[in-house]
Amino acid sequence: MASASCSTSEPTSSGSMSAADRRAQRMAKLQELSLKRNEARKLNHQEVVEEDRRNKLPANFEQKRKREEWKEEDEKKRKEAEERGEDYDRLRMLEWTAEEVEKWERKKKKKNPDPGFSTYEAAGLRQYQALTKKMKPDMEHYQQQRDKMGEKFYPDMNTLVDVTRKDSDEAVDRLVADVEKQIDKRAKFSRRRGFNDDADIDYINERNMRFNKKAERFYGKYTAEIKQNLERGTAV
Repeated sequence: MASASCSTSEPTSSGSMSAADRRAQRMAKLQELSLKRNEARKLNHQEVVEEDRRNKLPANFEQKRKREEWKEEDEKKRKEAEERGEDYDRLRMLEWTAEEVEKWERKKKKKNPDPGFSTYEAAGLRQYQALTKKMKPDMEHYQQQRDKMGEKFYPDMNTLVDVTRKDSDEAVDRLVADVEKQIDKRAKFSRRRGFNDDADIDYINERNMRFNKKAERFYGKYTAEIKQNLERGTAV
């Protein structure tokens, strides 16, 4: 009887251990699923934030970014070629195909470098574009700042301005040099011509005066003799 009782108690003990093992396995699986869910939630939040940031950027932001990266790479290759004593423009043109050269020439012909004055707004826009084209951003420093600041790198209406930030001495020097260059360029402009009181009055109003000046500019050399005869009274 004793041996029978022992034999009946052994399966119960082994069965109890199997249930505990299964419970521990389920708990480990549940913890693993919980970690995966939290990770998926975190990744989903990051994607939502990134998509919202991209939607707030200008439509041509990616094109501008790629162009700036290309400019930075091109400048780097140019410096390396100059250190080797080679002509970088010649090396670069050797890589171009005939179709690319023809396309570039057609593009240069279509482009008008000086459309002329139309409005002060257009002149201001041209000045702004000319100044921004001269800027050479430090993409490495830009990437470091973006990685350091994280989401704060793209401020919104709830972002507090960091007033403790200080520009580098190099940036201040570039600004001063650019402002001095603009002042020197403006100083070389000729002033608007004043009104000449001794000039002959051959107009009836300001609009007629501008028309006469334009006609004189284009046809003055052909009508100079006729005008002199009319002034002397000897015209036939």
